[in-house]
Amino acid sequence: MGTEGARVLLERAGRLTLQTGNLLNWGCLRKKCPATPGEEVRDCIQKTLTEWSSKISQDQNQETLEVLECSVAQAIEKINPEERDELKVSAKLFIVGSNSSSIRDAVDLACSALGVAQLDSVIIAPPPVEDGTNLSLEYLQPYWKELENLVQNKKIVAIGTSDLDKTLLEQLYLWAQVKPSSNQVNLASCCVMPPDLTAFAKECDIQLLTHNDPKELLCEASFQEVLQESIQNVKANEWIPLWLLRYSVIVKSRGIIKSKGYIIQAKRNAS
Repeated sequence: MGTEGARVLLERAGRLTLQTGNLLNWGCLRKKCPATPGEEVRDCIQKTLTEWSSKISQDQNQETLEVLECSVAQAIEKINPEERDELKVSAKLFIVGSNSSSIRDAVDLACSALGVAQLDSVIIAPPPVEDGTNLSLEYLQPYWKELENLVQNKKIVAIGTSDLDKTLLEQLYLWAQVKPSSNQVNLASCCVMPPDLTAFAKECDIQLLTHNDPKELLCEASFQEVLQESIQNVKANEWIPLWLLRYSVIVKSRGIIKSKGYIIQAKRNAS
């Protein structure tokens, strides 16, 4: 059936959940070093869609699923419960075209994919704001409240932020019930950590980390483009990405990455 079967399934589904599994299990990606995080995401989506669509059978083509699961079976790798205490499971969540309620979906799916009860840390990238609007505490509050609920329900141990300046980080810290444990700073926008941010983070015991993610790791146009390239004749413009979660599993004692992958959810807006 191949891509034709995949196209039929996508036309019947309302949502798509795409899981790359452990990228370290992908021989083809291991040999290639993407130049940017954005290129890596596109590469992973394309290879997952291509591999998944090639395995679709005639029987599956008769199915109608509200949520379509797209993954590469041989790359899926759950954590051995006996090794859990030796590992740190962390994630960064990028909200693309959804609201704060999708944070719970993303965390639940990550826990399920990895076979764990909770994530050790989740960093949220600031959700995109409308043009001409500045990021504000009021805008961040519903997202942070959702993260706090997940901490209280023991689904996450620690929560952090990304790209907040000293003023906004201080406002969030003073307002929040569960304080941010970390804040990522993009070194592409500043070669040296701002002194006021460094001083505040030290005073409040907030870890400052660095990253090189673009402001939009996966935009709507990019997702639709890679969907179109991967599956022939698909109505790609009907699909809108909701969120993207990147996870990593690190061996605490050695500091090496044991597993890394992406989970993406999109919805279909059929006219």
